[in-house]
Amino acid sequence: MTTIDLDGSHDAAAPVPDPTRASSTGPRASGKVPRDPAAPRLHAERPSIVSTVLLLIGAVYCLFPVLWVVMASTKDGGELFSTFTLAPSGHLLDNVVALTQYRDGLFWRWMLNTALYAGIGAIASTFVSALSGYVLAKFEFPGKKVVFNVLLMGVLVPGVILAIPQYFLLANVGLTNTFWGVLLPQIISPYGIYLARIYAAAAVPTDVIEAARTEGAREMGIFGRIAVPMLLPGLVTIFLFQFVAIWNNFMLPYIMLGDDSLFPLTVGLNGLLNQGASAPALYTLVITGALLSVIPLIAIFLVLQRFWKVDLAAGAVK
Repeated sequence: MTTIDLDGSHDAAAPVPDPTRASSTGPRASGKVPRDPAAPRLHAERPSIVSTVLLLIGAVYCLFPVLWVVMASTKDGGELFSTFTLAPSGHLLDNVVALTQYRDGLFWRWMLNTALYAGIGAIASTFVSALSGYVLAKFEFPGKKVVFNVLLMGVLVPGVILAIPQYFLLANVGLTNTFWGVLLPQIISPYGIYLARIYAAAAVPTDVIEAARTEGAREMGIFGRIAVPMLLPGLVTIFLFQFVAIWNNFMLPYIMLGDDSLFPLTVGLNGLLNQGASAPALYTLVITGALLSVIPLIAIFLVLQRFWKVDLAAGAVK
């Protein structure tokens, strides 16, 4: 190969090096790839010692009462008041049998009542929340902002404040001291509707809804066959929140019910605790009942946690 000078003369030139061939002394030969100076440096982030210690303190603070209940439920009445260590004893089965025999198994009636209140109430509340949140997220209608603002105000109102007004309203229609008196007020959950509205706005693409309408699908069909599967992780969260809230609810059934055969666990165990002042042996039954009442909550969390998946509707528009 030759080069042409400006004066027209030709000189022999050195061959042009092949850029695809690496030098024997270059970085490729040594196995090292040159680093771009403009590329950001990635440092392995180490967890902060302070944050780790705070998390451990918080975990101990939350789990210590549970650990104490587990250990205390293994003791009899004498050991419960004479020993204050976390060392377990061997009377758990005896305590469960005594709790079962109390008033012909009244505790298990309370457990069944609580499961019905929480299960039916959480399912109904999840459906109402899903439908309401979907409508607020995907439909335009007069007064939509007003409804959503009222909903936000409802989120800020504690349920304890509403217990007495709900009692007077249901007393006027004769539903106090009934199953419906506890169930109906807990179907509407402002917080559940708010979560469903936020999740529906993010997880249900408008293009998918418009495509379904173009194909002639009805609105309830779109909601049931398209929106609900996309909303499933959010609906599971709403269901769990509402289930735990109803399971642990005390004030509403305490005010609404007078028949102990309709009591949930919270009200029933509270009655046993009050009787323990005159019969200390009942304290052991209360602690054992508290331990048994936590087991269904742990079980339902373990069963439903697999539904918490992100990006469930990824690629739905395509």
